[in-house]
Amino acid sequence: MTEHHRDAALSPSEQATIRDLLDADRRRTTARAALLGRDRDEIVTSSALTASDDEHDPEGTSTAFERAHVQALLDQALTHLTELDLASERLRDGTYGTCARCGQRIPFERLKVLPAVKTCVICASRRR
Repeated sequence: MTEHHRDAALSPSEQATIRDLLDADRRRTTARAALLGRDRDEIVTSSALTASDDEHDPEGTSTAFERAHVQALLDQALTHLTELDLASERLRDGTYGTCARCGQRIPFERLKVLPAVKTCVICASRRR
């Protein structure tokens, strides 16, 4: 066992579990982003086919809200994909499971629930 591996915050079996969780989360989030992208495109296409005046048409504001809502959800999914990529990088370089703020180990149970998390509970609660 190498020095780097011995100092890792997670055991090999825990690393495998996290890798599987990150992969599953990535698949779900990628599918969600694709669906939201299609929904957004349908809303844009549908609103382009009708001549609506958002300011005076009661349906116009609903369409604008729906488009903004779907775009916000899509943005969240894309941000989460980036967070998953960064978590995978941390797992590869041996820094995964260490709080980005205080440097303490993040409990494995927290990592299983939120595999892309970067902070321990204490540091996450201070942020608010």
